[in-house]
Amino acid sequence: MTIIVAFHQSHYRTFKHYYLTLVTNYRNYFPELVSYNRFVELMARALGPLAYFLLTRQGPVTGISFIDSTPIAVCHNRRIMSHHVFKDVAQRGKNSVGWFYGFKVHVVINEHGDLLAVTITAGNVDDRQPVPDLTRHIFGKLFGDRGYISWKLVEQLLEQGVQLITKIKKNMKNRLMPLIDKILLRKRAISETVNDQLKNISQIEHTRHRSVTNFLVNLLAGLIAYTYQEKKPSLNLPEKDMQSVFHLVKDDAIMLWGGAQPEPSLVF
Repeated sequence: MTIIVAFHQSHYRTFKHYYLTLVTNYRNYFPELVSYNRFVELMARALGPLAYFLLTRQGPVTGISFIDSTPIAVCHNRRIMSHHVFKDVAQRGKNSVGWFYGFKVHVVINEHGDLLAVTITAGNVDDRQPVPDLTRHIFGKLFGDRGYISWKLVEQLLEQGVQLITKIKKNMKNRLMPLIDKILLRKRAISETVNDQLKNISQIEHTRHRSVTNFLVNLLAGLIAYTYQEKKPSLNLPEKDMQSVFHLVKDDAIMLWGGAQPEPSLVF
């Protein structure tokens, strides 16, 4: 697990180069180190422990949360018909950039960029579908993009003690919104920054997978590696302003929950 996670924290772009060049030089730390081919075969065994370890890397639930999804393509669009590794599980999907073939990773973060909840779906799943499960153990305000607009979802989340706040579409009537919600809604880009770092720094996306299990191992290890970053994307609001925001969010949460707050926990 240490070797797999450390790869996502390194500057190496391929695991083979990383293992043969760097890891083999540290046999004093790993006295039972096996060959590269054997290690790749054993990586599947780390899936369960990595999933459990990710549960321990959750951030604190503060009442301010941001939700977003990012596509994970498993092959180029031109190779979809000849791709067989994820034939029964991956699906075609579309986002603001265009069509892709693969999966979606849905993440919920707090204002400090810490992961609160993570799940993965097929590429054709609506972004709103996994939201209720992702927000079961959070409270307060949840900020998302226009893809999460749904009055039914808003009512469902309110019953869970979560207030969903999104921008409106051009064909929708304008609505009044508290100033603090407008300010935090403008900061929603923090979730897109987290997704960018997950892909470009933690390397959770590449098209060289040869099994579904190793794909999941790579994804979990990348998420874990991200949680160890010293400087995560943050709102960087003054402490005085953040204290005021926390008091407002806490008051709203108490009103929604009738004086009680849910126990925070990471969902995967």
